[in-house]
Amino acid sequence: MPSRRELIELTETEVVDYLTSQKTLIIVSNGRDGYPHPMPMWFYRDEDGCLYCTTFGKSQKVYNWRRDPKATLLVESGEEYAELKGIVIYATAEIIDNPDVIQDTLVNINAGGRALSEEQRTTLREAISNTAQKRVVLKFTPVRYVTWDHAKLEGRY
Repeated sequence: MPSRRELIELTETEVVDYLTSQKTLIIVSNGRDGYPHPMPMWFYRDEDGCLYCTTFGKSQKVYNWRRDPKATLLVESGEEYAELKGIVIYATAEIIDNPDVIQDTLVNINAGGRALSEEQRTTLREAISNTAQKRVVLKFTPVRYVTWDHAKLEGRY
């Protein structure tokens, strides 16, 4: 008989589907004073499973990850206990300051998973070009996942 933990775990396909359907990721860096530094960020996931956000290059989280690349990420949803669903991702953070990567990341985040025509991508790139100059990309490479979906318990607690 599987454990309760095993019953609520997400499969690899469910992890991909869930991350693709969500917009906000809570990213947690290790602050210089030892306290976790959590922040909500919009994100997108690439085909290799890496997650991307952008932030201002002088933000505290950038300084934190320059010191220590370990990251904990959280995506969660559900209003009732029986609906709770989420993923904790232990990852390594990489800071990318390449202007093309920054613009591409901003376009992908703003597209929200929608397929865009080349014309739409160009228009969006132009619209975000000013803010992109002050930003960096945070690339998170997953190391390990912890997942849960209480709906899989079908009301049995």
